[in-house]
Amino acid sequence: MKHWIKYLLFVSITLNCCGQSADKQTIEITVNDKGIIDKEGNTIQTRFNPPNGFQRKSVDENSFADYLRNLPLKPAGTKVRYFNGDIKHNIVYDAVVDMDISNRDLQQCADAIMRLRGEYLYSIKAYDQISFTLTNGFQMDYTKWMNGNRVIVNGNKTVWHKTAELSNTYKDFRNYMEFVFIYAGTLSLSKSLHSKDIKGIAIGDVLILGGSPGHAVIVVDVAENENGEKVFLLAQSYMPAQETQILKNNNDVKLSPWYSANIVGYLYTPEWTFDIKQLKTW
Repeated sequence: MKHWIKYLLFVSITLNCCGQSADKQTIEITVNDKGIIDKEGNTIQTRFNPPNGFQRKSVDENSFADYLRNLPLKPAGTKVRYFNGDIKHNIVYDAVVDMDISNRDLQQCADAIMRLRGEYLYSIKAYDQISFTLTNGFQMDYTKWMNGNRVIVNGNKTVWHKTAELSNTYKDFRNYMEFVFIYAGTLSLSKSLHSKDIKGIAIGDVLILGGSPGHAVIVVDVAENENGEKVFLLAQSYMPAQETQILKNNNDVKLSPWYSANIVGYLYTPEWTFDIKQLKTW
């Protein structure tokens, strides 16, 4: 759920994230989990081995899939922290992504996904592709921000106004993302993405329910067996704003933290239940 914004717009859509518990689910495939988690690994790819019979398929170098699969992780056993430094005691995760968050209650569920997408595009200097839609439909292009334009808000109306010099520092990018976090969320992100079938699930896909409440998680790795069955890893933030985490699969502890794509109907995660029809891609 987005924090309450009392000084600008979109108050009605600030409850964007989170607040639902999940029931048990039965995964149709079972595999031996021996050696799935390597505590010495410091990235998603090196921390989590595929289950027996499954292998990662190669992805293009410098692709979004490559970026997500190689996200750095904090040391095994690290606890998730909220924006204010407090520890999250609900251990729904098996790892914590090593990426700082600000001390503001901003980077929640959809925000964390937009942050990953933005960070990737910034890292490959694809500045013209960094663009997010705000909840009122306003398009926030980073190239405009780079050129010194800032968004002026008047009620539910937003316009660009040049107030700064051309600049493209990482601090500029982070300030841009923080502004996006305030005025975008699950509702706007869900409208920007495209639906796809669970059988074709791929790294970078998003399970998302837009609304109040709503929630979103992102697929950060996929492995496949010789029969074409897939398993995948999920990452999320939640409310209040907190570090991005790799989710456990509480419904199949032998497979955890991997999830099977061989399901019908619903996908149960520790803090949310998704209809598989809510799978989307960029």
